[in-house]
Amino acid sequence: MRILLLGANGFIGGYLMANLRSRGHEVIAAVRDPERLAGAAKPAAIRVDLNNDVTPEAWMPRLAGIDAVVNCAGVLQGTQRDRIEAIHAAGPIALFQACERAGVKRVVQISAVSAVREAGTAYATSKLEADEWLRSSKLSWTIVRPSLVYAAGAYGGTALFRAIAALPFAVPLPGDGEQPFQPVHVDDVCAVVAKAVETDALLGKTVDPVGPGVVTLREVLADLRRWMGLGEARFVKVPMALVRFGARLGDWFGGPANTTAIRQLEFGNVSDSAAFRAASGIEARGWREGLDAQPAQWQDRWHARLYFVRPLLRVALGVLWLASAVIGSLALESAAQLMAVQLRISASITFGTLAAACVVDFVIGLLVLTRWRPGLMGVVQVAMVLGYTAAISVLMPATWVDPFGAVLKNIVILPAILALAALEQDR
Repeated sequence: MRILLLGANGFIGGYLMANLRSRGHEVIAAVRDPERLAGAAKPAAIRVDLNNDVTPEAWMPRLAGIDAVVNCAGVLQGTQRDRIEAIHAAGPIALFQACERAGVKRVVQISAVSAVREAGTAYATSKLEADEWLRSSKLSWTIVRPSLVYAAGAYGGTALFRAIAALPFAVPLPGDGEQPFQPVHVDDVCAVVAKAVETDALLGKTVDPVGPGVVTLREVLADLRRWMGLGEARFVKVPMALVRFGARLGDWFGGPANTTAIRQLEFGNVSDSAAFRAASGIEARGWREGLDAQPAQWQDRWHARLYFVRPLLRVALGVLWLASAVIGSLALESAAQLMAVQLRISASITFGTLAAACVVDFVIGLLVLTRWRPGLMGVVQVAMVLGYTAAISVLMPATWVDPFGAVLKNIVILPAILALAALEQDR
């Protein structure tokens, strides 16, 4: 079959693309940036953007020759770049309407087990809106609502859990740690999707791929720590009020630890495993069985341990640029006079130069903290540090032997900038 796969660059989407291709299907990846689609064999891809593709007319040309559509695009929380209502509801509904017109044979919607109105999040209600529209349509549809999905790789919630489990000294535990999960391996999710695409067994059904048993957050973290070979977990309970405050900071700075994630965590991620088995005929593997089938490698430990280094580097560099701007502006006049004397030039020139540098530093600090185009900001920061260092070296070479290491610090700052630029690239 010729399958259009939305969200192929995501965590679940990447595994789905590999699985469907291995079964002989021709998969067309519908992604925002085809140039960055992972795959050594250069899989076929088209450019889509669910933020903007919200009419059936936008999708009709893309459905020519398509037999089935699988939608696994999604974001946990909306941003200025990603409008959650468009990505989860308006865009997919427009796609489904186009599928009706084009006569597409099958549509599989990847939703979430917590996509219910009672969850009270924009994530849940927007997913539910698309689910309900699809149920009322004339399409041959299947809705797949997995619980926490895990695999050899990690992204989003699973990456966060690994990072928490890998912390030294003690593992922070939100509340009492009894929040329930039924983790499901990505291979089992792929098996459900393949069955929905290839057979009539799941037509018109909503299936919840979940593991056979319920595990608590405490157990998830303890198991992940042992899986990574880091020994037994020593837990420290963190009051939920403090967790929610941290989540609000996450809303501002970005990342998976945000208010939506915490509300979904508190709501729960469980369903009836017997009903899933009866509906799908698939026996999902257990949580620990799935972990042990894919032994942790050194890159798993590296990723988990570096996970929280990334926001620390971001904050440190952002504050460094902001502090440089603020401190420089407070001492602007005296610094300009001193520099004018040292360089034997007009004080107005040095004042204007230093004032401009303060403005640039302040803007850089804000953009670093808000994660605006981190790759580009890495280049800008390196260029600025090298420029400052070169100018100081030529105009005031004595600063290299300053007892406080005013210029020597740049030798450390440069690799820190490069490290952050590399770590900020999620995909």
